[in-house]
Amino acid sequence: MPKSLHVRKGDLVQVIAGKDKGAKGRVIATLPREDRVVVEGVNMIKKHAKETHQGPRGAKTGGVQTMEGPIHVSNVKKLKDDKPADKKADEKKADETGEDS
Repeated sequence: MPKSLHVRKGDLVQVIAGKDKGAKGRVIATLPREDRVVVEGVNMIKKHAKETHQGPRGAKTGGVQTMEGPIHVSNVKKLKDDKPADKKADEKKADETGEDS
């Protein structure tokens, strides 16, 4: 069973080690089995894709695509976010007060 990470998808993080040290971005995806996270705009890699004719809509164009690669979760630090994290918690507080809308 994979262990939990200290960051989740959507969290604002800062890179604290590696070639992109100091960069800030949102977590796009977490890979708990590999202890890695994908951060928006960090660790950009080039991926070469071959043109294929499979798929639901026919041809997929080939070429070089730039995308984010995963980095180790120990190289990121969670930052305080200025936007509210959970809207459901706010709704629950309003319900507990007993006021009618």
